[in-house]
Amino acid sequence: MDTEIRELFAEYCRTWTAGDAVGFGRLFTEDADYVSYDGSWAAGAERLQDNHDKLFRGVIAGSAMVGEIESLRFVTADVAVLVGNGSVLMPWRSRLPKRRLSRQIIVVVRTPEGWRIAAIQNGRQRPITVPEPDSMPAKMSQAMTRLAQRLNVGRARQVTLP
Repeated sequence: MDTEIRELFAEYCRTWTAGDAVGFGRLFTEDADYVSYDGSWAAGAERLQDNHDKLFRGVIAGSAMVGEIESLRFVTADVAVLVGNGSVLMPWRSRLPKRRLSRQIIVVVRTPEGWRIAAIQNGRQRPITVPEPDSMPAKMSQAMTRLAQRLNVGRARQVTLP
């Protein structure tokens, strides 16, 4: 099983690099979710295949997907979560710029056709350190929270997403 999932990830990289949107789309379940590094979301294999066809013929034409699996764990015998690390290598570059590195959480499921990708969440690697509770950023946030509570603004009132 481990080998089959690693081959699926390798095929993900190969089909991307070949600009093969149809082959790329076949790697996903029909109801797959694909969240890109910018937060955009494609629901369904058809939609993500169409998006990647446009990308492969447009802004990322000639690019390569360069990646590796950092971890792989089975949730059940038919579901696994892998963490991938890598990025799109544009044709004019010989190495990945550090600011373009991404990490992917990929959920794969066993189907009658073999292992397929059910979901991907992709995010840029821009780690920050978690401030200590007594650090200046934490103290400023705590002070702003106390002020908001006194003024009855922010989370103290009903808040909805835009």
